[in-house]
Formats: sequence, C-alpha cells, structure tokens
Amino acid sequence: MDLIERVQGLSAQIPRLEKNILTEEATKTSLVMPFISMLGYNVFDPAEVIPEFIADHGIKKGEKVDYAIFKDGSPIMLIECKKIGTNLDQEKTSQLFRYFNVTGAKVGVLTNGTIYRFFSDLEKPNIMDDKAFLEMDLQNLKEELVEQIKRFSKDSFNIDDLTNSAKEMKYISEIKKLITKEMENPSVDYVKYFARQVYPGVITKAVQEEFSELTKRAMGQFIMEKIEKTIKKGLEPSIESPDNGSGTPKPIGEPMEVKEAGEIITTPSELEGFYYLKSILRDIIDTKRVVMRDNKSYCALLLDDNNRKTICRFYFDSKQKYIGMVDENKTINKVKIDDVDDIYKHSESLKITVQRYDENSGNKGGNKNNNSSEKINGEE
Repeated sequence: MDLIERVQGLSAQIPRLEKNILTEEATKTSLVMPFISMLGYNVFDPAEVIPEFIADHGIKKGEKVDYAIFKDGSPIMLIECKKIGTNLDQEKTSQLFRYFNVTGAKVGVLTNGTIYRFFSDLEKPNIMDDKAFLEMDLQNLKEELVEQIKRFSKDSFNIDDLTNSAKEMKYISEIKKLITKEMENPSVDYVKYFARQVYPGVITKAVQEEFSELTKRAMGQFIMEKIEKTIKKGLEPSIESPDNGSGTPKPIGEPMEVKEAGEIITTPSELEGFYYLKSILRDIIDTKRVVMRDNKSYCALLLDDNNRKTICRFYFDSKQKYIGMVDENKTINKVKIDDVDDIYKHSESLKITVQRYDENSGNKGGNKNNNSSEKINGEE
C-alpha cells in the first residue's frame, strides 16, 4: 500500500473518529501519530520521534514542541499540534518560530490533526516564514498534494531537494490565490491593465466599472474554452448517448457550453465542482453518467442526464456559495459551503443519493437513461 492509499485510509476514518476526539492529546494519538507513522518514522523510537521536545531558547525555559522528528541524530521536522477542529488561522506559531531558530530543523508543521501546514525558512535563513509553503487537508484530499507530502517521508527526505520544491510550492500557491481572487473580484489595477490594451479612450470611472464585469466574464470564458479544447483533444474522452430525437447524438458527462452575454454562463467554480463531483463518485459509478445542466439560478448535476435524478445543485453565483443536497424525500436542501473544495465534505451523502437512484431503477452502474423515477421536488 503506497502513501496515497494510507493517507486516504486515515482520511476515511476521520468522520468516525472525530466525534470521540475531545482533547489535544486525543488528536495526537488518533490522528497525528498515525500520520507520522505513514511517513515512515517509528513513533515509538526516541531516536526518530521525540514527543514533548524541549529546546531552551533565551529566557524561554522548558517550553515544549509536541513532536520533533530526527534523522541521522539531528532534528529535521518540528510539529506543533492543536485539538481537532481548531481554526489554524487564529493560532500563533510562536513556539515553532522560536524552536526553528535554535534546533536547526528546516521544516515546521502546524496541525489540528486534519489540516497540516508546512513552514520553512525560504525568506530568511534560520527564521521560519510567516506563511506556509504547503497545506494539506485530510478531509479534502488532493492526490497531487499527497505526492508532495512524500518528500517529507523518512526514505525521501532531502533538505536541498525539499528547499527547492518548497519555494516552487509556496510561490505557485500564492500566485494561484491571487489569480482566484482576481477572477472572482478583479482589482482596479488588473481591470485597467486590460482596458488600456483594448479601449482607445480615457479610462473613466464608468469605463472602469464596465470593464470590471467584462474582464471577469472574459476570464471565465477563456478558462472554459481551454478546458473544452482539452476535452476535445481526448484527455477526458466522452461517450455518446443514443439519438435523443434531435438527429444529433448528445454527449454524456460533458459540461454545458458557455453562453453569450445575457444568457446562462457556466462559471469556472461550477466547472471545478463538476469535476470534484465526478472524482467523488468514480469508485461507485461510471463518471460519464454524471452530467452538468446549467440554469440561470443554479447549476444542476444529474445522473444519466435525467432531471428526475438530481445528484445535487450548485448555487455559486453569489458571494455565499451553497450546495443543494437531495434527501430521501427528493427535496433539495441548501447547505452553506465556504469553498468549492467543501463538496468533498459531503461525499458520503452524494454517493448515497446516486446509489438510491440506481436501487430504485434497478440500474447497478450502467448508463441507461431511466426516466421512470419520481420527479425531484422543485426541479425545473
């Protein structure tokens, strides 16, 4: 079993474990120690993993960091733990910061058992950076991040290689955050940059406001077009359903096209959610059965392109995002989410919804469009 499978296994246990994890110590025992073991370190060998590690610093005597991981007799990683559910944005990293300076460790980790933030000294030697260069959420796993975590394992840890990779990860992550921010709410400078390239007149406040919306729409359409080209190149091949009466076969499992101004526009967030949903369902059905059907007020995700088999809905057009979950009575219940990634938190419910449709129709993973099921309450 490789690291990805082991981490996925721990991730799957969190919903069962977290209701009984009431303290920081329980968090360490149930979640953090297993994670350290997955990296190949022996948590019962004090030559490799030292709990409650003490390294006096100046007038600060007897302070402890929760775990210090050693390799060849020297500390390479320091781990500070918080109780599960703790908001790490509100936690100070002062202990890690001080210990980083005196121990020679090159990696500091802040965790609440589910979220792991990795720090290093990329800005100034021997001084831990304020911002993490990598963050992994066990409840919202991304395989590409788990691949990066392999670099911290006992067999792969190489400080020179890790330092170079950490720089790339940190700056790419920060740039992606900026791009996302500009896509959702373009800044004045960003809007003016594009407006000056295409608009011959003076950039007045009115022109700026107009181009703010145009820039946002242009970025969304640009990304959609890129994705559509990728699909057409066969990186994600689709199959075709039978003729639907229009004389033209309808592709199954592909997103709706971007409409012209004033009509329905499938946003990048909706498309991202579409692929997250396919990822969640891929172990129980053929994901080509999952279809996006966009509307002006919401985006519907359907099984077998059947509007009586709504898997969920995305309400992503306002600042507060919602996912519409379908209960056993086939009623849509809107649930707040902070980010598109939060779809993964509802993985089990989404799988249950799909399995319910297949059980009712007698379809066990096939791709026939069965229109005999009951209509979803409120479905258009």
